Amino acid sequence: MIILGIDPGLAIIGYGVVSYDGRKLGIIDYGTITTEAGVPLPRRLSSIYDSMASLIDKFKPDAIAFEELFFNKNVKTALTVGHARGTALVCAEKSGTELFEYTPLQVKQAVCGYGRADKQQVQAMVKMLLNLKEIPKPDDAADAVAVAICHAHSSNFKEKFVIK
Repeated sequence: MIILGIDPGLAIIGYGVVSYDGRKLGIIDYGTITTEAGVPLPRRLSSIYDSMASLIDKFKPDAIAFEELFFNKNVKTALTVGHARGTALVCAEKSGTELFEYTPLQVKQAVCGYGRADKQQVQAMVKMLLNLKEIPKPDDAADAVAVAICHAHSSNFKEKFVIK
């Protein structure tokens, strides 16, 4: 199974592609989709759509897992990131690939065994679980790889995490 993990954002969307055969995880690729500040929102969203479509076409994932958004203060940021996440979701839906979502707590629990793990703990576990020489950079890419790992570890219960 090939899993595309997505850490949503407007300026930076992290992505991580992992393989999972039911026992062993492997890294295929990771990186970011970026959009420039100051560019009109519709153009940024169009760029996100096109970049997502390219990733899906390149890796042909069996599942795409998104991290749920969590904001407790800045409503404007939440709305713009929501636009970006929605754009990525529409692109993913049009591909016909199964779509899943996980909370930050679920991702941390699946990767570290502790839902309140800090960012450094999650990154260290991503490195260890995938036998990497270094932690994926930037942080958004490492977070996206963690989302993909979370889906791999949750695949026996995947129907609970389908985006509805």
